[in-house]
Amino acid sequence: MAIDRETGPSWARPNWPLADLDPVNAGLDPTEATIEKVAAAAKQVAATGGTIDEAAIHRAAQDSIRAMMLIRTYRVRGHLAAKLDPLGLAHHELPADLTPAYHGFTEGDLDRKIWLGGALGFEKASVREIVAVLQANYCGTVGLEYMHINDLEERRFLQERMEGKDAEIAFTPEGKQAILEKVIHGEQWEKFLARKYVGTKRFGLDGGESAIPALESIIKYGGQLGVVEITIGMAHRGRLNVLSNVMGKPFRAIFSEFAGGSANPADVGGSGDVKYHLGTSSDRVFDGNKVHLSLVPNPSHLEAVDPVVLGKTRAVQTVKGDREGDTVLPVLLHGDAAFAGQGIVAECFGFSGLPGYGTGGTIHFVINNQVGFTTSPQFARSSPYPSDIAKSVQAPILHVNGDDPEAVTFCCKLAIEFRQRFNRDIVIDMWCYRRFGHNEGDEPSFTQPLMYAAIRKHPPISQIYGQRLIAEGVVDQAWIDARTKEFVTLLEGEFEAGATYLPNKADWFEGRWTGLGKPGEPVLGRRNVDTSIDDDQYSRLTSLLTTVPDGLTVHKTLARILDAKRTALEKGEGIDWATGEALAFGSLVEDGYSVRLSGQDSGRGTFSQRHAAWVDQTNGDKYIPLRTINDGEIRPRFEVRDSPLSEFGVLGFEYGYSISDPRTLVLWEGQFGDFVNGAQTIIDQFIAAGEAKWLRASGLVMLLPHGFEGQGPEHSSARPERFLQLCAEDNIQVANCTTPANYFHILRRQMLREFRKPLVIMTPKSLLRHKLAVSKRSDFVGDGHFFRIMSDLNPPATGETRRAVLCSGKLGYELIEARDGAGDTATEVIRIEQLYPFPSEPLVKRLQAMPELEELVWAQEEPKNGGAWTFVEELLECCLAEAGHGGLRPRYAGRAASASPATGLAKRHAAEQAALIADALGHSSQPARTAKAS
Repeated sequence: MAIDRETGPSWARPNWPLADLDPVNAGLDPTEATIEKVAAAAKQVAATGGTIDEAAIHRAAQDSIRAMMLIRTYRVRGHLAAKLDPLGLAHHELPADLTPAYHGFTEGDLDRKIWLGGALGFEKASVREIVAVLQANYCGTVGLEYMHINDLEERRFLQERMEGKDAEIAFTPEGKQAILEKVIHGEQWEKFLARKYVGTKRFGLDGGESAIPALESIIKYGGQLGVVEITIGMAHRGRLNVLSNVMGKPFRAIFSEFAGGSANPADVGGSGDVKYHLGTSSDRVFDGNKVHLSLVPNPSHLEAVDPVVLGKTRAVQTVKGDREGDTVLPVLLHGDAAFAGQGIVAECFGFSGLPGYGTGGTIHFVINNQVGFTTSPQFARSSPYPSDIAKSVQAPILHVNGDDPEAVTFCCKLAIEFRQRFNRDIVIDMWCYRRFGHNEGDEPSFTQPLMYAAIRKHPPISQIYGQRLIAEGVVDQAWIDARTKEFVTLLEGEFEAGATYLPNKADWFEGRWTGLGKPGEPVLGRRNVDTSIDDDQYSRLTSLLTTVPDGLTVHKTLARILDAKRTALEKGEGIDWATGEALAFGSLVEDGYSVRLSGQDSGRGTFSQRHAAWVDQTNGDKYIPLRTINDGEIRPRFEVRDSPLSEFGVLGFEYGYSISDPRTLVLWEGQFGDFVNGAQTIIDQFIAAGEAKWLRASGLVMLLPHGFEGQGPEHSSARPERFLQLCAEDNIQVANCTTPANYFHILRRQMLREFRKPLVIMTPKSLLRHKLAVSKRSDFVGDGHFFRIMSDLNPPATGETRRAVLCSGKLGYELIEARDGAGDTATEVIRIEQLYPFPSEPLVKRLQAMPELEELVWAQEEPKNGGAWTFVEELLECCLAEAGHGGLRPRYAGRAASASPATGLAKRHAAEQAALIADALGHSSQPARTAKAS
């Protein structure tokens, strides 16, 4: 049996707590062995000076320990004295604890030899030599923060690359020329756009152009270290520069977009988006290593793209069978203000070490302009650096001066080496500046006059670095002028070509999406496929879902649940919601698809209904029955993940997963439906509009528990009105199913159709165990499909319906029970299972079969300003007219409009519910005028 051993406390990691200390830090732990080691070395040092006496030994030992403390202090705090700010405005005095005097060395001690035991590459060295090396290592244009890391091997790795008397940032002359050339390209690109499109927003990289060669180094060295695919996410600052000079998007295509042209062929449709939100994909080759690059489109919501990139990366890794994440790399570019200010960044760092969400480490590159839109750092964050949030996961942080492109490129090289070695996050904090305003029409001196006075005097990076290379004899001015002229000439030619450029294809149904496309039927069509299973599959799944393997001790209550499940499946009657879901998941996996379900407590289910994972009561091991299907294969497979307590981040992650792997049914479940409120940005910016804006299809399913059962305003409504308001142009699907079989079929339909659309399902709470919300074997086996409309369980005789009550969700059963209890034989209750695309065609046919119809009622539990009423009212009028009932208008029956979704008082809830049911069925003399919910 397949056992999931992802259990145990979060701190039970192999690299924590520390089992050992490195030689220098051992000086901080004065054990007897350490003291003896220092004393032995002190005797040796003292002996070189002639007579050995206790005073000399004591002094030598003290010198060694003080030197160790000095070295450690530079390791911890040397970054505070690093030369990071290109403008020189963020000046720091040398911290006192980085001086020899602080550690007890007098002026006369500076040239005395001290035992170091190999630290910094010295066996013995003077204090003067030690300080010179430490300042070169830790206080140059790179400042490293890493002593917060617990892992000894990780610290040693970073020390070896940063520290020592022979440590230096070394590039070949050809490497330096390549760096300078990319800086020139970055600068000239921005200048060219500024000349050609005066005042047009481009959110230029001006001042941060060192990012261009640095990002190329990630591709180059990543390819050497086994990376074959890189997924990049970034906001708008510098995006056009990255698109052209790193991703290789044709210059002429970007110029066409500046002139108002579309990024896609005319026959594709969609709304399009501004050019600095668009993504692209390409292949780059360095030293014979081909790396596929993908830049994910993004909205203006800064950092919202981060979890999408991580989810997309995880999906590709899963498809490739890359369990460690060695071949697929996520790279996130951030702005300093957003990195510190947006909570989604912390959520994404929280994913880094979690089973099911980790990506083998992310490289974070912060373009630190030292200013937000108009907000200075002291008003934008409480931490010294924007990158301090990364310490929460013990990620190393490389602060670097953006005016030193060699140092920035070195940091990226070190970052990819660290990531590939340890599969952990790492941050590069590139200090630079924003030469112009937030956008090219903005005046930054209104709010930052001193900074922009300094920027106006500050030379561009190409000039600073170019003069440095001229002094080194690597290039001359003629070389720089030639490279500049050559690139500008190229841009002029591409600019001319942009006037007639037309995109010849859209890239949305390629690669893993091959074989899928846009729907063949119109939005209001049936679009159904046969989603049933056969007898053999039903029997196999019955056995799998109800058999406890030998050696597994399940909870006694779960044992009873499994017995009841087996009885229902074998009899073929009384199959409940969770069992229908499990049949859908299991059959899809058997059919060759994967299933990924995540959410808070989704393994057991919020309402103790799912039990997808069985926990051994003796040792805590998990057994996941559906994971044993095709056991041992990388794909297809089933995974259920209890997510971190996050909605925004996790939903973004699952959306990213879904756009990358259309052969996986990706589902996110809210603990309660209203928890989705915290992820509204992902819904608005990506799920509802991503296909229209960026041609990115998704089959993501959102499961949102919904239903008014007196549980108060926080646990009643998944806000269906918000999703329905977003519905247009066939963008998403919204459903509220009422039977396990219909739920089964809609989940299978999601994969078996030849297109993908996001699906939002208002899932039940009370219906999970409702006596009427059950299905039969015949509902799953043979010929079957999803029903957009569900018929009355006990309808009036044919042609005798005088009142039709339409509703969705659990209210349908309550209406049927109340109607039957009152002996009403003229009212028909019809459940609308799919709210969008609205099932107008079958509804018209139902209404045409009601020649005596006198009243059409829309009943809902939600307040009048919520639920589906405002969405369906006009649609129902059209259906009535088309069915020949043009003289009728739909009537509303439900709660009054309310600021709160539901009341939290049980008696008031019961009264409201009874009143709206009576009103819908015409059993009250007055329509329900219920009190507003508290």
